Amino acid sequence: MAAEPSRPQRLRPTEAIREGREQLAELTGKEVDSVSSFRATDDGWLLEVEVLELSRVPDTMSLLASYEVALDDQGILTGYRRIKRYERGRSDDRH
Repeated sequence: MAAEPSRPQRLRPTEAIREGREQLAELTGKEVDSVSSFRATDDGWLLEVEVLELSRVPDTMSLLASYEVALDDQGILTGYRRIKRYERGRSDDRH
């Protein structure tokens, strides 16, 4: 009986977040501000990443954007999309 090929283990959350931040910054050329949420999916990870789109003075007027970032089980970015743009000083309208 042949042994089943072992499947590589899923990344830990901290590793997935690190990979998502680094790969999105590399692809967009923009500074990642923070990761506001993450969750495991059947295929890997889904992150919501806040990115500095335009730096302004004062900083509260800087333009940020939320990106949804999808990673596979191994931490390879499989897609991203911008969800919204907002000024840093604005409160979140979502409840």
